[in-house]
Amino acid sequence: MSGLLNYVSCGALWLGLLVRAPDLLRHRRDPYLRSLCAVLGLAGLCFFLGAPPTVGAVNDVSGVPNLAAPVTYAAITGYCAASQVLVVHWRGGPRVRRTAHRWMLAYAVVVLGIAVMFVLGEAPVERRTDLDTYYATTPFIAQMIVLYLLAHLTAVTVTSVMALHWARRVRGGLRAGLILLGAGSLCGGGYSVAKLAAVGARWTGRDWSGLGTTVSPAAAGLGALLTVVGVLVPLAAPRIAEWRRARRTYARLEPLERTLDDLLTRRALRLPRPRVASATTRLMWRQTSVHNALSHLEPYVDRDLYDRTRAEVREATGDSERAEAAAWAAVIRGAVRDEADPDRMPARADGGRLPDRVPDPAALVRIADALAAPAPAAAPVTTTARTA
Repeated sequence: MSGLLNYVSCGALWLGLLVRAPDLLRHRRDPYLRSLCAVLGLAGLCFFLGAPPTVGAVNDVSGVPNLAAPVTYAAITGYCAASQVLVVHWRGGPRVRRTAHRWMLAYAVVVLGIAVMFVLGEAPVERRTDLDTYYATTPFIAQMIVLYLLAHLTAVTVTSVMALHWARRVRGGLRAGLILLGAGSLCGGGYSVAKLAAVGARWTGRDWSGLGTTVSPAAAGLGALLTVVGVLVPLAAPRIAEWRRARRTYARLEPLERTLDDLLTRRALRLPRPRVASATTRLMWRQTSVHNALSHLEPYVDRDLYDRTRAEVREATGDSERAEAAAWAAVIRGAVRDEADPDRMPARADGGRLPDRVPDPAALVRIADALAAPAPAAAPVTTTARTA
């Protein structure tokens, strides 16, 4: 189980990167997308390099005890730089590029400092999980540890503050994503704080190594999970909303399809029902069936009934859309009845055409709602169809 949490966190972060990759390929020059993908990729790399099996492999292959430590710290610093650049692009402004370059330069200096301090210091005993506390009092190695932890704490703090501040000004999926991203950064801050506390305790002669070996990895893993979800929520929210709208519209069209069901069956106007399909596909299937039926019923409609019903409902309610839906519902009921009567013939071509336009998807829903309501008892029932 050693390193499992690291690998799971790495996989979650790289999954988020994989989901975002198509957007990056389509918009290669978008600095925001590049920064976001760099954050996900480097954060996953940090977890991968920090896993004890990976640490051992790097040390064994290089032949240098604890070389994995500065390599991992450099990856963490790179993640910090990407986070800061992401925040700069979030904030925007006239000096975005200059500010981003300054942050990258500052963290490049940190990486250089990590490398120099590791070379100057001595860490001959391999420590795969507790190097921070084991070498907390070793010259140069201790400074290297504190340097990367402070750089990481600065980055996650700024990212968290900016994400939560921006979340107050937006709504919907973007707001939820920013809140989760800010919470993930706070958990990342817990990683640095726990490590610094363990190092500080070592300076005073106490042994709090458990903070660095248990609390810190747990905080980092939770932060990775929240970060990935925060990145994916703004991407998934519009699709979920579209799915919910399609399901709701599909259900609301059921009274209209039920009214036309006999006609659709007798005249074979209904397309084969999709067995395994998305909500949007099933909605399109129902809408297509309804339009096929309405096209077939066009010669049987009663224009006078349509005009009369629309005028009466508009006068009673003052709602033009409701009046139009009620008029459509009335003529559809009459046309279905006349079409099913073998003694009826279609009306004349110039008298049977419904006015204006074919109902759009929103109008179809209103018509279905009108059909779901009881038919008016006093509604006149006339027909322009002539007897065969």
